[in-house]
Amino acid sequence: MGQPAASPVSVASLALRGTLIDCVADPFFVPEAEAVRYFADGLLVIENGHIAALGHFADLHSTYVHLPLVDYSGHLITPGFIDTHIHYPQTGMMAAYGEQLLEWLNQYTFPTERQFQDPTHARQVADVFLDELLKNGTTTALVFAAVFPESVDALFEAALARNLRMISGKVLMDCNAPDYLRDTAQTGYDQSKALIEKWHGKGRLRYAVTPRFAGTSTEAQLKAAAKLLDEFPDVYLHTHLSENINEVAWIRELFPQYDGYLDVYDQTGLVRERSVFAHGVQLTDEEFRRLAQAKATISFCPTSNLFLGSGLFRIEQAKSADHPVKVGLGTDVGAGTSFSMLQTTNEAYKVAQLRGQKLSAFKALFLATLGGAQALCLEDTIGSFNPGNEADCVVLNPQATPLLALRNQATLGDDMATLADTLFSLLMMGDDRAVAATYVLGQRVQTGHTA
Repeated sequence: MGQPAASPVSVASLALRGTLIDCVADPFFVPEAEAVRYFADGLLVIENGHIAALGHFADLHSTYVHLPLVDYSGHLITPGFIDTHIHYPQTGMMAAYGEQLLEWLNQYTFPTERQFQDPTHARQVADVFLDELLKNGTTTALVFAAVFPESVDALFEAALARNLRMISGKVLMDCNAPDYLRDTAQTGYDQSKALIEKWHGKGRLRYAVTPRFAGTSTEAQLKAAAKLLDEFPDVYLHTHLSENINEVAWIRELFPQYDGYLDVYDQTGLVRERSVFAHGVQLTDEEFRRLAQAKATISFCPTSNLFLGSGLFRIEQAKSADHPVKVGLGTDVGAGTSFSMLQTTNEAYKVAQLRGQKLSAFKALFLATLGGAQALCLEDTIGSFNPGNEADCVVLNPQATPLLALRNQATLGDDMATLADTLFSLLMMGDDRAVAATYVLGQRVQTGHTA
């Protein structure tokens, strides 16, 4: 269990043939024909781990005939998936039965996270966690560690060995949690600062200042977190917001001096452009407007919102033309029930349906790729196949299982309607078995499942 997956020790130069599809704009606001780029028989050219060119195979192949060619004809090739909210210490406690948020934390989560003071245990779980991400085509994630610095070291060491673009941070919790998981405002600040100086910007790693949520941090700790953001302007803020009705009411009791949950973060200096707030299920209209004004991000986590009974995220409100908020998708393992971004889009579609909305295949793909990159302020680096971007991508087999093969008997086709239909079937019926290969900086790092 402690052995890492195949580690890309160097970046690669090669060409991938297949049906290329990526987003170049937000299809929630731009017609899909303008937001989506695709080549039915395409060539993705990768040089030194970065996208060098893309286009029709017939147009490009002769120019790049010197590069090794990997033929994925009949498969979809998309940018690697981006998970904007997940907890790696909770990998081993997925599917813990029967509670809503606050009870679930006390009964299952806190005892599990206690184990991550042990570096050996933390590294074993980090290896499994990253292997699962790669097996599911996820190449970038914004990750909660535990309160212990050892948990951050373990994840970053494992991610560095795989050349992954990962963002994580030590959890800050100085109240309303078991004694064995508490830090203080000062120790949390000191440990976070040391971890930022050690890891932020090393390889493809980035740091996120990570108060668990307002209920487990004092005002002093939240302000100390804001101090770190001031001192290191390019790190992230990663926390939870308005997930559950009882949680929202509890935050109002804890912080009566503030005007609601978001205002606690706002008045302590944490609502910023690089701030990512998980869930946002119970947000008010005014809170949506404030997040839009601040250019902050919501991570939409449908599988965990349904599993814990938290509610239905109002994606139509987040994507309002009047005050749009950046939105990415999060699996939120371990309240989330799958590492698969395909399964996550499946549940996101159902949440939208229950709210009388439609989440098209291309909108779902956007949220899992370019939308996630924009949510993390990384759209100039990952999330699309724009030349110069890092070559993280996933190869999807539309006939990976007997049911998918029955569903997708025809060829992929060369028109958007046919492509949308095939993509939608993968988003609804696919899982890790549909991932034929995952590439990190142009290096194949996970075999996946082939049909």
